[in-house]
Order: sequence, then structure tokens, then C-alpha cells
Amino acid sequence: MNNWLCLENKTAIVTGGASGIGYATVCELLADGANVAVCDINPQSPAFPEGYDDRLLYVPTDVTSRESVKAMVQAVLGRFGRIDVLVNNAGINLPRLLVDEDGQYELDDAVWDKVMNVNLKGLFYCSQEAARAMVKQGGGVIVNMSSECGLEGSEGQSVYAASKGAVNALTRSWAKELGKKNIRVVGIAPGILEATGLRTPAYENALAYTRGITVEQLRAGYEKTGTTPLGRSGRLSEVAAAVAFMASEKASYIHGVTLNVAGGKTRG
Repeated sequence: MNNWLCLENKTAIVTGGASGIGYATVCELLADGANVAVCDINPQSPAFPEGYDDRLLYVPTDVTSRESVKAMVQAVLGRFGRIDVLVNNAGINLPRLLVDEDGQYELDDAVWDKVMNVNLKGLFYCSQEAARAMVKQGGGVIVNMSSECGLEGSEGQSVYAASKGAVNALTRSWAKELGKKNIRVVGIAPGILEATGLRTPAYENALAYTRGITVEQLRAGYEKTGTTPLGRSGRLSEVAAAVAFMASEKASYIHGVTLNVAGGKTRG
């Protein structure tokens, strides 16, 4: 067990924890000694490392449903008695163009609503329900998963970037409100990473189209990372480690900021 973060006996909720960054975060927090509630739209739990059954709870959850989120929070409180950390990781990305003359990948109401419902309404529901429990118990930490493109914008991903820009604003605003209640609110903004659950064939086809390139050229771009000073893609485990640190008492005076975990890739 890794105990330098002092997360033993802490209880964390990780939304979207069945794959990608969320899965890596669950594994990191378990290794650090925390109890972890994994919340995901997938009704079936993936395989997690063995030996953690007493500290692991899987709760199928639709973060866009207030009732589903309420039920999830009650299940976590019923099992572990408290909520020390909420990791708002659930998110989706549907690349679209504002104007597509061919009409194949043009932004419409359905795409706008779906992305905003998961990335913002889901974050709102989970934060509010978890924060209510944190206020009663006297403190906690909320970690919001943003994105480097929420700082820069991104061609073909305007709605996703806008949702993540809004996540940054919510992080700063809730920090001002909840700091008085001993609840820290922080963000993590990953840059280009190794493959995650977001990088499906449908996603790659759409993103390549919006950028006027082939899927093969898009995939080659992942490897070049010419805009990343460290010269490589990030690892999921590196983002997970940043989440665990920000959730721990080692980061007890870090509040209201979003940490860019992007290998030096910034607007500059």
C-alpha cells in the first residue's frame, strides 16, 4: 500500500470510473488505501485489481439523472458512512463543426445537449449531492476533470472545449463558496494522453473529418506530439497520480485552481 498521501480510510467517489482516466484513478486510490465507489453508466463492473473487495463498491449511475445520482450517494454513505473525495471524471466528446456544408458532422441540438448534460449537468448533480454530505461531516475535496482544450479551445471540439471551460469556472466559483465549509475544490486538465475510452472509432472518424484529415493522419499526430514540450503523450497513471495528490492532505492549501497535466503544452 502507498501511504504517503494519507488516504487510508478515506472514501472517494469516481464517476466514469469503468474506463480510461477514471479506471486508472480508481486503481491509484485503491493502492493508496482509500475506499472507492466506482460510478459509471456501464451496468457491469469491469475487472479491478484483486484484493480490494472490502474497499470497492460499484454503483451503476447515470450522472445526468438527479435521482440516479441521489441513489448513488446514498449507496456510498450506506456502505462507507461518509464521502471524503468526489472525482468528477464522467464525460463525453462528440466532435462537430459549427458549419458543415456537407451536413455530415454539423453541430446540432442533440449533440450540444448530450455533451453539456454529461459534462456539466452531471458534474453539477454529483457535486451538489456529495457536497451536502461533506458539509454535514465538516469537510471534503471535489476534483473536477477538465481538459487542456478547455483552456485553449480545439478545432472540431468546440462544445467539449466549452463544457470544460465551464468546468474551470465552476471549480473557481465553488471554491469560493465551499472553502468556508472546509471543502476544497480543484481541477485537473489533462493534455494529449494515451488511448482512453473517449478515443473510439466513431470519435476518431468525426474528429478527423472536422480537421480535414484522414484517421491515419490523426493517429500519427498522437505520436508526434510536436506541440508538447516533453515530446510524448501522457500516461493515464500520471493523471491518476495527480488526482490522488490533489485529493490528499498533502495538497491541503491548493484550492480553486485547475492543474494542467499536459507535458508543458499551453497556449504559449
